[in-house]
Amino acid sequence: MFDRAGLVAAVAAQGRVARVVIAAFDGSSPREVGAAMLVWPGGQSGTIGGGALEFQAAERARALLAQGGPLRVDRVPLGPALGQCCGGAVTLVTELFCAEAAAALPHEVIARPLRAAPMPFAVKRLLARARAEGVLPEPQLLQGWFIEPVARPQRHLWIWGAGHVGRALVGVLAPLPGVALTWVDTAPDRFPEVVPEGVTVLPAADPAALVAYAPDGAEHLVLTYSHALDLELCHRLLAHGFRHLGLIGSATKAARFRARLQDLGHSAAAISRIACPMGDKSLGKHPQAIALGVAVAFLRQGENRQGINRGEMAG
Repeated sequence: MFDRAGLVAAVAAQGRVARVVIAAFDGSSPREVGAAMLVWPGGQSGTIGGGALEFQAAERARALLAQGGPLRVDRVPLGPALGQCCGGAVTLVTELFCAEAAAALPHEVIARPLRAAPMPFAVKRLLARARAEGVLPEPQLLQGWFIEPVARPQRHLWIWGAGHVGRALVGVLAPLPGVALTWVDTAPDRFPEVVPEGVTVLPAADPAALVAYAPDGAEHLVLTYSHALDLELCHRLLAHGFRHLGLIGSATKAARFRARLQDLGHSAAAISRIACPMGDKSLGKHPQAIALGVAVAFLRQGENRQGINRGEMAG
């Protein structure tokens, strides 16, 4: 599915971004139709299967970013072109996005022609059904048009900080279904070389500026290397809105932050929504132990919310 929220956040962090997606394949393919990655001059996020296919696709994407231009379509034979044994051919679509273009994307289904052509009736029918019945189509290349439903995750989780605890948290939480995970830190080299599939990585010189691009109902875990940055993130998140905000630290840090956030104009009731310390103290201070405690709390919060929703529906 098309991760619209992740793209908007990536554009906010990097400026223009290229998105490379598998639109179709014949024979074997390293990934499914709809698998995508985001590419910018200094890095990338996501994967279309790794190896030579991904490396060359990223190089083409960066060339397109440098030159500008319209959408690009490449059909890549995996065996002859890349020396791979898959025996298939993959069709890749590369598109450039600026802030304006990303914001203009539809919220339900994205359909665009790969060559100049009017919208076929079959595509119109799929879009009409999505609007009228809420039935989202599968990602597919249909009569020269590429169609992708927009991802609608049940929960948005933003992890601020890629240190030891941040890495442990991502490793535990990334595989959970229905969770869109966005990972933020100050530079590309703060992140590991291999990032779990489905995680949107956002290196940003000023991470706090990205708060404005987080969904209002997102959940946040703040654990950067800097107390000053942690404070600024809490300050901006309190003004922005959130479903849950966890802050790593001791009871002493929590008390200091409460006083400073009050000085910044936040009410005691608002500040009390920040969970600090977070996790389960009885498990210890090892990064994986902290991550397990936070993950259990995250799962319980989800269960509690589902219970509330079921109660509202029954009422």
